Amino acid sequence: MAHHKSCLKRIRQNEKRRLHNRYYAKTMRNFLRDIRNEKDKATAQGMFPTLQKMLDKLAKQNIIHWKKAANLKSNTAKMIAKLA
Repeated sequence: MAHHKSCLKRIRQNEKRRLHNRYYAKTMRNFLRDIRNEKDKATAQGMFPTLQKMLDKLAKQNIIHWKKAANLKSNTAKMIAKLA
């Protein structure tokens, strides 16, 4: 267990940030799941800009890696293009 005041504060800050990051990453994953389950192309295309914005923000804040964000955007765009 930490003994210094600064260490205890760091532990509190890390926990708060971890929960914050977890929330936004989970929100993104849920939205991605909703787009992947969408059968209508027009609806999926309408949702796609929101997903792009979400991924870009998470990558900018280093919650997810920027290459992961790029891969998710690319794969989702391909998936939407295949919809009838």
